[in-house]
Amino acid sequence: MYARLGFGLYLTALKESGMPIGMCGLIKRGTLPDVDIGFALLPEFWGYGYGLEAARAVLNHGKNQFGLTRIVAITSPDNVDSIRLLGKAGFLFEKVVSLTDGEPAVNLYACRM
Repeated sequence: MYARLGFGLYLTALKESGMPIGMCGLIKRGTLPDVDIGFALLPEFWGYGYGLEAARAVLNHGKNQFGLTRIVAITSPDNVDSIRLLGKAGFLFEKVVSLTDGEPAVNLYACRM
């Protein structure tokens, strides 16, 4: 994805120590028309605002470096923490989608920049 589009998932690390705590970045899935944001942090770093900080940085990067005006996100309907993070980052719920036949439906959120 980096070679083809110039972006992908990025390491998320603590500023002070550089310790890796997860990842956050931009993904282009063949099953979605828009670029989406993906993020995952190690559980011991949940609840400190690191995910939101990383998501905001990636949204700004997508807008400023790649000219993206819309970025989407997907999450399972029961992932309350990710849904809350997406809301704080400016995403709004759009619809329920299935990425591929036979897979469980996911919620699709969108953020316009």
